[in-house]
Amino acid sequence: MTLILGQMALLVCAGLAWQWLRPGGLDAAQTRKVLTGLVYHLLLPALVLLVLWPAELGLDSLRIALAAAVGVLGALLLSAGLCRVCGMPGPATGATMLAAAFPNVTYLGLPVLEGLFGPWARGVAIQYDLFACTPLLLTVGILVAQRLGDGGHFVWYGFLRVPALWAALLALLLNAGGVAMPELLQGTLEHLSSGVVPLMLLALGLSLRTDVLRSRRVGALLPIVAIQLFLMPALVWGVAAATGLEGEVLTAVVLEGAMPSMVLGIVICERYGLDTSLFAAAVTVTTLLSFFTLPLWFAWV
Repeated sequence: MTLILGQMALLVCAGLAWQWLRPGGLDAAQTRKVLTGLVYHLLLPALVLLVLWPAELGLDSLRIALAAAVGVLGALLLSAGLCRVCGMPGPATGATMLAAAFPNVTYLGLPVLEGLFGPWARGVAIQYDLFACTPLLLTVGILVAQRLGDGGHFVWYGFLRVPALWAALLALLLNAGGVAMPELLQGTLEHLSSGVVPLMLLALGLSLRTDVLRSRRVGALLPIVAIQLFLMPALVWGVAAATGLEGEVLTAVVLEGAMPSMVLGIVICERYGLDTSLFAAAVTVTTLLSFFTLPLWFAWV
């Protein structure tokens, strides 16, 4: 586990170093936009198609989705209650709820699971994300942001704009129909998919905001850290074990629940007028701390 996280950390640090060195005159924002656009629109859909098309989907898929959904919804409710008790303003409450409830299950979770367990674990990360986290983010998460932010328009057709979800739908249809994957297409998808992990980790490093660590808002981050890195994985563990998941699949699901705050939430905070600096600080702090907490969860499970 330490070796795997060390390798991931080096790639994340390469992204951080890019922010300071700006090789070729390319700043972090410009480079991150290109990398994430490439992964989001081409490489990740290719990986989803490669993994889900031949996958053996069954009760474990439902168990993974249920554990993920309960984890996200439980974290949303808990963080909302804490923010209300603390009297946080709406924009800060919305940022806290999103940061505490939606883990980085793809950009960090997928590389970690694949490094620990091998290619089969990519299916766990993709199902955890696309069968639960992304649908909840594009519905409940956006509604939370709209209600607590500046009231921007709710994009009800958000699902139609997520290439990975279309790839998942196509893969499920081909899977259900028993269609064999052509060898030529499989090789092409494998080549495209091989770039997902390193580019995701580089993009994560490019997304971290070290400037926000100089702010005096440490107290506001404590609930996010507690929920995202400790309470959510405990809840996910309980649900996953109660529904019958076991062995390495159970471990992989709990590790997904223990991932730090997702990077995409920064875009949602900006779009709906939430406290973007608080969310960016949460992403940075939880990501750095996760390199210490993930080995703990791995050992516990």
